[in-house]
Amino acid sequence: MEDLTVTCPVCKKKTPWKENAFRPFCSDRCRLIDLGKWASDEYRIPGEKNDTSEENPEEKNPDEL
Repeated sequence: MEDLTVTCPVCKKKTPWKENAFRPFCSDRCRLIDLGKWASDEYRIPGEKNDTSEENPEEKNPDEL
């Protein structure tokens, strides 16, 4: 049976799946690059944008009523 290899989503390098502590990435560097992209909103999950400009009456402070 052949060892399974996967392509690193960041650098596209082929890397072994088995015994790879950073999988699906090839290294800790690529793992951190990917994490940074999520943190800086480079990656986004598509969906409807919520309008947060309108106040929800249920969230008002009772002292303001």
